[in-house]
Amino acid sequence: MFEFPVLVGDVGGTNARFALVEAKGAAPRLLSHEATARHPDPSSAIRAALAKGGEGAAPRAAILAIAGRVDGPKVQLTNAHWVIEGARIGADFGLSSAVVVNDYVPVAAGAAGIAPHDLTPVGPHGDAPGGAKVVLGPGTGFGAAALVPYADRLAIVSTEAGHTELGPSDAEEEAIWHALERVEGRVTVETLLSGPGLARLHAAIAATRSGRPAEKIEPAAVTEGGLSGADPDARQALALFAKLLGRVCGDLALTFLATGGVFIGGGIAPRIVEVLNAGGFRAAFERKAPFAQMMRDIPTSVITVHDPAFTGLAALASQGDTFVYHGQVWREDA
Repeated sequence: MFEFPVLVGDVGGTNARFALVEAKGAAPRLLSHEATARHPDPSSAIRAALAKGGEGAAPRAAILAIAGRVDGPKVQLTNAHWVIEGARIGADFGLSSAVVVNDYVPVAAGAAGIAPHDLTPVGPHGDAPGGAKVVLGPGTGFGAAALVPYADRLAIVSTEAGHTELGPSDAEEEAIWHALERVEGRVTVETLLSGPGLARLHAAIAATRSGRPAEKIEPAAVTEGGLSGADPDARQALALFAKLLGRVCGDLALTFLATGGVFIGGGIAPRIVEVLNAGGFRAAFERKAPFAQMMRDIPTSVITVHDPAFTGLAALASQGDTFVYHGQVWREDA
């Protein structure tokens, strides 16, 4: 399907990461990480990455995973100004083909063969009984996809789960909900389970405690203050974040009957594993009567490998016949 070398990219709202798969079955070779805001368009970032990557054959094809809904030949990033267009990138770099997919498609593909040492279990971690898997991740935004066995192939189902509604489940949460900043009038999964969401939770908790509006602080400061215990509001925000994440993970596991496990990526989870293991995450994950027993048997893990999308992008390049997935495809001769 692809001519090698294949340029692969994981393009998020904050950073774009590029690598080169130089031959079928080869591991991806990192080129560079580029700040999205520093480049006017993706081609500018790709040129910079290729220049930093040193000598080697120029790419002949590209697979780009982007943080946005892939619903046409031109795709707007959800949390950044770039527009991704396979035809434009193909023309700019003389490629034979260019494919654009949602950013959680390669994370799902990578989960098909992820090694145990690239995972940190959260809660019980016996052998998964097999079946569908769910991958998701809070970062700049919130992404999720499912990997579903279908005959002798694996179907990757992209979702917009981050834009579903999220409401309070008890009196303590309800009090905080009244103080939460809305985004376009809504409280969605991404409103709270993301970097900006962590800042919103902290501000709402501080406002609920003090009775007056509170300023938002940077997500990294919430994480640091919560983990160290220096900021009690931040500690509570992390605990609530873990509880809400457990609830959403459980909802997605039920939606896809993900008996093969739930795998959490993104930039936040690896930093707060100790909070996730404190108990609130799994309690919320398993609180799914009448299926609580099934939920107890589903393992949950944090993906700790660096740049996990690259492994999946390399699998899509080299093992394309294994996977069925949606994406925008441009070919030179089409």
